[in-house]
Amino acid sequence: MPKTKSKPHPEISQVMIIDGCNNFPISWLNKQGYCEYSIYLENVKGIEVKPTRNMVVGTQEHARLEMEFQKDAEPATFEEMLETSKTAELLSRELPVISSRYGIRGYIDEVWMTPDEFIIIDDKPGKRAFSSSINQVFGYCLAFQDMVKDERRIVGALRERGTDNIFWSAYFDGKAEQDIISLINRVQNLLVGKTDFLPTNNPRKCRSCRLKIKCDKKARPGSL
Repeated sequence: MPKTKSKPHPEISQVMIIDGCNNFPISWLNKQGYCEYSIYLENVKGIEVKPTRNMVVGTQEHARLEMEFQKDAEPATFEEMLETSKTAELLSRELPVISSRYGIRGYIDEVWMTPDEFIIIDDKPGKRAFSSSINQVFGYCLAFQDMVKDERRIVGALRERGTDNIFWSAYFDGKAEQDIISLINRVQNLLVGKTDFLPTNNPRKCRSCRLKIKCDKKARPGSL
């Protein structure tokens, strides 16, 4: 893993200043696609609310899977895994990735490494590939690509939480790369005040948002 100099952002929670640049969690790409104003409320304005049931269940499921994985896992460095995967298939869970170049970081739920490709898997509740979920997994793909500097193909995949059902997958190609870089640049501009945080105009999203009680920009019914 690359060595970095980091410190917390003085005003925005979960943002780190790494190698002199803002670095935000890759999961924010999912939040941004759902409603980027929620990032402002929670991380800039500092509003605190309880986690949703899905968030609690997701955390518990990740912990359970990690415990099961560790029972038979063989310790290895990231570099050792990359080298071994050139001739054999292997699996890693909760793999940390960070890109100072793009200002993103996170933990990949699961990575399948093969001699031909890397498959980046993000576990989600349900079986619908929302664009915001795709943004998140492609963010992981970008950070992974930036770290490994390997010519093997990268595949992004979404899997139904608690199952083996991969319900969406796609190659991380040039278009996907440029699209996700553009989205990351938007979030970076939000963090430095070059762009305003925009609320969703979908009232259905507002109804299911855990920040709805504190939000001052809820979408009105019939606004779509």
